[in-house]
Amino acid sequence: MTSDTTAWVLEGENASRGTDRPVELNQVTPRRHPGRWIAIVLLGIVVMQVAHNVIVNPNFHWNVFWQYLFAPTVIAGVGWTLVLTVVAMLVGITCAAILVLMRDSDNPILKTLSWVWIWFFRGTPLYTQLLFWGLFAVLFPRLSISVPFGPEILGVPTEWVVSAGVAAVLGLGLNESAYLAEIFRAGFKAIDRGQTEAAQAIGMSRARIWWRILLPQAMRTIIPPTGNETIGMLKGTALVLAVPFTLDLMFATSAIANRIYLPVPMLMVAAFWYLIITSVMMIGQYYLERHFGKGQDYVQTRHI
Repeated sequence: MTSDTTAWVLEGENASRGTDRPVELNQVTPRRHPGRWIAIVLLGIVVMQVAHNVIVNPNFHWNVFWQYLFAPTVIAGVGWTLVLTVVAMLVGITCAAILVLMRDSDNPILKTLSWVWIWFFRGTPLYTQLLFWGLFAVLFPRLSISVPFGPEILGVPTEWVVSAGVAAVLGLGLNESAYLAEIFRAGFKAIDRGQTEAAQAIGMSRARIWWRILLPQAMRTIIPPTGNETIGMLKGTALVLAVPFTLDLMFATSAIANRIYLPVPMLMVAAFWYLIITSVMMIGQYYLERHFGKGQDYVQTRHI
């Protein structure tokens, strides 16, 4: 019985007895948690001790950290890392959407091709795939259009088309498409099948059903893991040296570290910028989740 219900019962009893004396309710005292405060104090002491040891430790070379934190090559590396992340994610999302449509198709050939794509790119390491794209121009020196098993009609050197930047984007984006395809498929599978059947019953086209019915609802399930994959993609750009792509943040800081023979402060510079970019991405993910979750939050509130 709640406090409001208790007050109503007591007031009813007083009214039946003919008295107007106000009812005194017991004051609820919040439960104390001394253990929490003790844990917070102990944790604060440990954090301050660790922070003090890191700050005063001369081996971290904080002067070098501040010297190169905003160096032009480092800032350029941050920019190229963002470009690689955004473009590779666009490639991955586009390919993943196509793969989902192929998996949902009635054509067994398209279903098989989609399954083989996902099986291959999820089953092989990202670093191996990047190495392959880095060696693509060596394996296939020329891209050409030719008569089957006959002479070449038109061709160009592969290195003109698949440069280091293109190879890095393809390696990251195609690998990511396999993971995103499964995320997208799970998001659409979570939607009640009856909604698709109802939309078909009123004559909506298949494309319109995907765009107006399925996609807005699937975004609630898709966005959180896609945000995690984007953050993983950001950190995965540190592997593009295998291509080799030599403009990203990790290569820029490693080059400076090799020149000054101080790897620790330059690793901290790279870690600082990765944390900043990741934090901004997490904020954006939060607002996207809140936007697409508006209807769901309303339904849950009404249900409660």
